[in-house]
Amino acid sequence: MSALLTDKPFLQNINDVLTEEYFNNLAHKWIINEILKYYQKFHCPPTMDVLKIEMKRVDNEVLQLSIKEQLKEAYRSSDESDLTYVKQEFSNFCKNQQLKKALLNSVDLLKAGDYDSIRSLVDNALRSGQDKNIGHEYNKDTESRYREEDRTPIPTPWDKFNDILQGGLGEGDFGLIFGNPGGGKSWSLIAIGAHAVKYGFNVIHYTLELGEGYIGRRYDAYFTNIPVDKLKLNREKVGVATVDLPGNLIIKEYPMGKASLSTIESHIKKCIDLDFKPDLIIIDYVDLLSSKRTNRERKDEIDDIYMSTKGLARELKLPIWSVSQVNRAGAKDNIIEGDKAAGSYDKIMIADFAMSLSRQKKDKINGTGRFHIMKNRYGADGMTFNAKVDTSTGHIDIMGELDADEEEIMSKPKSTGGFNTGMDNFDKEYLSKQFFELSENI
Repeated sequence: MSALLTDKPFLQNINDVLTEEYFNNLAHKWIINEILKYYQKFHCPPTMDVLKIEMKRVDNEVLQLSIKEQLKEAYRSSDESDLTYVKQEFSNFCKNQQLKKALLNSVDLLKAGDYDSIRSLVDNALRSGQDKNIGHEYNKDTESRYREEDRTPIPTPWDKFNDILQGGLGEGDFGLIFGNPGGGKSWSLIAIGAHAVKYGFNVIHYTLELGEGYIGRRYDAYFTNIPVDKLKLNREKVGVATVDLPGNLIIKEYPMGKASLSTIESHIKKCIDLDFKPDLIIIDYVDLLSSKRTNRERKDEIDDIYMSTKGLARELKLPIWSVSQVNRAGAKDNIIEGDKAAGSYDKIMIADFAMSLSRQKKDKINGTGRFHIMKNRYGADGMTFNAKVDTSTGHIDIMGELDADEEEIMSKPKSTGGFNTGMDNFDKEYLSKQFFELSENI
């Protein structure tokens, strides 16, 4: 019952052989009948809201109560690990019933010598329950593609980014954050992971650069808002802040260059087997994974790893966040554009969402930075946002969006010719503006 209500491909495969006659319970019969009626009209299972409306039309109060209890039980069981086995067994049962019916109906046809009809009956029975999912049928699947559960995004800590992402990264999405060394990229991943845990999601955080224990302390700093270097003096506050977190977090460390994406995939499946079903995957970071194809140029290896990462997200139906470095030119920019990705520009082409975090020396002193939206499959891109960045606790606040004039000034490259004053074009523009305002007041 649970699979019929939540698994469209399963319902699609057996709807033509499913009948309420296979169930003795009156509540089950009613639910099956409603599922089949709704599927024939909308090509997807009914939602709980739809079933609630139909249930109110049942006159028998005892039956109505029984239906309500059966539906509750069905939705509670939708995540059970043995559901795959149950679906397979039920599908086989339906096939056997269809074949039995075909053989019984063939008796009279055999007496009449109608062998073609017998063959047709048996062939149809053998085809029952087969995979009928040929893809998203545009004309039939209008209802399903506008349901909220068709894409279940996991929000980031930043409302402005959630708005342009239509809620956050969804199932099968791959998000990237580019930045210069020591600029706060890894802290951004901590913020994303911690925010998901606070909202009740299960997160697996893979680290290939820092140790598991230190990543754990970074999460402690985020949850307690205590700087990571002060945590040892406040251990009791860590316990209080983390004891009632709605979601769960697993941090797994692998040596850089030793683990491959297959290593990550195997660990995810191991977690699922041990009843930890992740909702979000974080990899810090993908470039440090090894490639199965080592006899190629490094760019080709990186492209292969990134394409496999996107493929893994789609296969497991999980969102994946990661970070990547920018090249030397990008490390000097106040606003990091897409052409400054280190290693391969194809990373941005593969990702569903890509943004950069630029933090120059003065930003690190002032606790500021700028996020630039490089690519976004789900909405607008090309915007730049000012940010407050606290790399002692991982808290990052997105401020206002830069207007066109501000962005033009910020994006100008630093001067390399003439007398070296140590000032970039932004500093010069600011001083020039101050000078003219002062002149007008004299």
